[in-house]
Amino acid sequence: MSSIYINEDLEAIRLGVREYVEKEIVPRADQWEADRAVPPEILDQMGKLGFFGLRIPEEYGGLGLGTIASVVFGEELGRSTYGGFSITVLVHTDLASPYVTNFGTKAQKEKYLPKFATGELITAIGVTEPDAGSDVAAMRTTARRDGDGFRINGTKMFITNGGIADVVFVAAKTNPDVKGSRGISIFAVEQGTDGFKTSRSLEKMGWHSSNTAELVLDDVWVPEDALIGEENRGFYYIMENFQNERLAIIGQGIGEAQRAIELTVDYVKERKAFGASLWSKQAIRQRLAMRQAELDAARELAYGAAWLTDQGEDTVRQVSEVKAFAAETTNRTIYDCVQFHGGMGFIAETAVERLYRDMRIHSIGGGATEVMLEEVAKRM
Repeated sequence: MSSIYINEDLEAIRLGVREYVEKEIVPRADQWEADRAVPPEILDQMGKLGFFGLRIPEEYGGLGLGTIASVVFGEELGRSTYGGFSITVLVHTDLASPYVTNFGTKAQKEKYLPKFATGELITAIGVTEPDAGSDVAAMRTTARRDGDGFRINGTKMFITNGGIADVVFVAAKTNPDVKGSRGISIFAVEQGTDGFKTSRSLEKMGWHSSNTAELVLDDVWVPEDALIGEENRGFYYIMENFQNERLAIIGQGIGEAQRAIELTVDYVKERKAFGASLWSKQAIRQRLAMRQAELDAARELAYGAAWLTDQGEDTVRQVSEVKAFAAETTNRTIYDCVQFHGGMGFIAETAVERLYRDMRIHSIGGGATEVMLEEVAKRM
């Protein structure tokens, strides 16, 4: 469906990403699921083709596009049906890199952004801990001043790209004596820094081709210029980037669900039962039609929230609404798609089975549905 929010440039990006995904990703990604990793050469290739620079300013080698480009990009990655591949890319482009784009110094931008755009450096964001997820202020990782830098200690959990990232943006408490939200800072911690290590890779229900790790920072010293933005302002940077993060992930889920519907419509038109195709059954046709209507609504809500974000509006309520609605909608959609595939939907070789495992995270990651609804309720 066409949308008033999508112009020719965004449509060109959509078609370019779709062609790349169909040609370079879909034929190969089964092996990546088995290997539990996206090959570095794929990330390098995507960077060289310009896919990583959509949101990076032009002066640093990117295109300088807005939030809505991230939604479109996420959609087309999601259509691959390999959620682990999609999130590997989106963590780099939309969850981590924006900390430098939006809050970094000129020197930090010159140092990092051109290499983020080309894929020479891959990034991750280290906020979540064993006891602190959406409740960011509850984190326990600390960073205390030590000479002309900071010494960081703590553990980060469920970090996508944690084991492959060249740079991880680590959130830590720099002032433990104030309210949690007022004493957190963000640091760029580079791979190979003494005391910084991946303690283990985590096996997951879905997103098999993404690297997810537990990170340990044991007396990690970083220089003053590793501090992103102002000291003790990190909580607010995280909250601001959450809106961008959630919209990109929403785009991914919508793309996955749309592809699942297409695959299911094709399947039920061919599958015969009781002398006729499953598509001839009114209950199946109408359920899929309702799921398509809900998905179309979620897509337009996402575009609208992204457009408002690009106008500089406060969109916490809008993004929270669409994150909750889209996550629940995409999960309902894939449930029905598996159901209408019957036994084949339960077989690991099918895309809908993989999507079913991958889709479950959308109502958890980036802000659980219940947390999102509380954000909406506070603004009602």
